[in-house]
Amino acid sequence: MQAALSHLIAAEPAFAPLIARIGRPALRPERGRSPYEALLRAIAHQQLHARAAEAILARLCALYPPPFPTPADVLATPDAPLRACGLSAGKIAAIRDLSARTADGTVPSRGQAARLTDAALIERLVAIRGIGRWTVEMLLIFTLGRPDVLPVDDFGIREGWRLLLGLAEQPKPKELAARGAAFAPYRSTAAWYLWRAADEGKKIKPAS
Repeated sequence: MQAALSHLIAAEPAFAPLIARIGRPALRPERGRSPYEALLRAIAHQQLHARAAEAILARLCALYPPPFPTPADVLATPDAPLRACGLSAGKIAAIRDLSARTADGTVPSRGQAARLTDAALIERLVAIRGIGRWTVEMLLIFTLGRPDVLPVDDFGIREGWRLLLGLAEQPKPKELAARGAAFAPYRSTAAWYLWRAADEGKKIKPAS
């Protein structure tokens, strides 16, 4: 980890005081979670407060044997029980597509994913209804533990960069992608610190 921190500071010295304040990164991927489960959870969370999404997921899981509904479970369930869990029609369609794509092998197991590059996983998974690039990037970082992912479309990442460098405006995604190339092969660590910078910014009250 020290190699990652030294690399980031060398590439952008403005990271140094942020790292000193925050300490070592707390990136702990959910290594026991399959890509299918992570993506289904991500769909449930879309456009909802985390507590509401977790309540929906708890009701969904209660329909099936533990620990988590399988793709076959979801595909065999009529819409009505899924709606009763709190899932919208769009999310039901998305988790059905996810389940079908898992059953046909489009969504890989963890073992299969380990043999695929980040780019290959993004290309495969964004074809699923309700799954965009950002969602796959979150999967790569927080489920698969990939070390070199910088989600440049993420508002928090761009806001963190703006605050880190004291810029008047957020960078455009392409601009940040070009600048972030210097952080490879530790761009996931850079992303984690940029999220922390954005969090700090939320706590600073604007001058009245």
